[in-house]
Amino acid sequence: MFFEKSELMETLPAQFFATLVSKVNQKIAAGNDVINLGQGNPDQPTYDYIVKAMQAATAKPQNHKYSPFTGLLTLKRAAAEFYQKHYGVELDPETEIAILGGSKIGLVELPWALMNPGDLMLLPDPGYPDYLSGVALGQVKYQTFPLLEKNNFLPDYQNFDQQAADQAKFMYLNYPNNPTGAAATPEFYQQTVEFAKQHHLGIVSDFAYGALGFDGYQNPSFLQATGAKDVGIEIYTFSKTFNMAGWRIAFAAGNASIISALNLIQDHLFVSIFPAIQEAGITALLSDQAQEQIAHLVSLYQERRDAFLTAARKIGWQPYVPKGTFYAWMPVPKGYTSETFADLLLDQANVAVAPGKGFGKLGDQYVRIGLLVSPARLIEAVQRIGALHLFD
Repeated sequence: MFFEKSELMETLPAQFFATLVSKVNQKIAAGNDVINLGQGNPDQPTYDYIVKAMQAATAKPQNHKYSPFTGLLTLKRAAAEFYQKHYGVELDPETEIAILGGSKIGLVELPWALMNPGDLMLLPDPGYPDYLSGVALGQVKYQTFPLLEKNNFLPDYQNFDQQAADQAKFMYLNYPNNPTGAAATPEFYQQTVEFAKQHHLGIVSDFAYGALGFDGYQNPSFLQATGAKDVGIEIYTFSKTFNMAGWRIAFAAGNASIISALNLIQDHLFVSIFPAIQEAGITALLSDQAQEQIAHLVSLYQERRDAFLTAARKIGWQPYVPKGTFYAWMPVPKGYTSETFADLLLDQANVAVAPGKGFGKLGDQYVRIGLLVSPARLIEAVQRIGALHLFD
């Protein structure tokens, strides 16, 4: 017997990057030395002190039982302490923090929990592709707003579609930004709160790369803006800060009514997260070793960024200088789309990059470079691209 997928499953967006992965794997299988700059998976191991905490927590019999469905209160308290220490933001652990099995879960489940079919969501273009999964599963509508280089890839509230802002229920923001590497400022977040209040609009700040700021820049939290908790939440993942991508743990913080809805839907969908992982998360957030490890990680990514940008300029490939994340957002040469350019680099230079089209219509004149290999390999990748004489 063959069972058809539901109509809802048929509305899910195509996994754009699955095609890229397939192409890269075929090249590698054929014996080619591919430098893969198309990925977004941290290449460094989880910090040793967190791994040791996990090992100890796994051995505790009490952690082999169900976790409270809304997560350990001790982890929520640790998250509140982390935000107080690093951002000066006060959070009630019991009402203003929700534990998530990775930030993607929170981003995708929010429309189910807080929107009705047909409600409107505002999403950035370019932006994280999996936002569209939440749109499809929540059966909501969406409209994009442009992120342009001339505005440092920040939305321009002065020239925003005011009718869409009035009609929409939520808007997603992501800074430091995937894919552009742009950073937000405290002033921008204050403008965002005022814009949200003016239009009765909920804000979801995707703060996945919050710890990764270059040139000494400390990325502000959306929740630092006056009135931010009145209008929205922020989602913080352990994946990038602590190299814990495979562990699947994050938390949402902010507006109590949004947090309550997220906790409710998770009560029905999940049995929380393995308690040992939550205990390790507490150690990650509160250990005295954390800041030293994070500073080392940021320095590593900045070294790679600087090596890549220097090499790119030498071949005439002029970059937008990323201020955070571990990406570079690079323009496509004239005569190419992001896909045809990416295909050319893979076919003729054995260099894989992520086509910007996968992040939205306005991304089609860019490719995303993952700074997730050594400086030497980044320089080699640029030299291979330079040999094609595309920027002469």
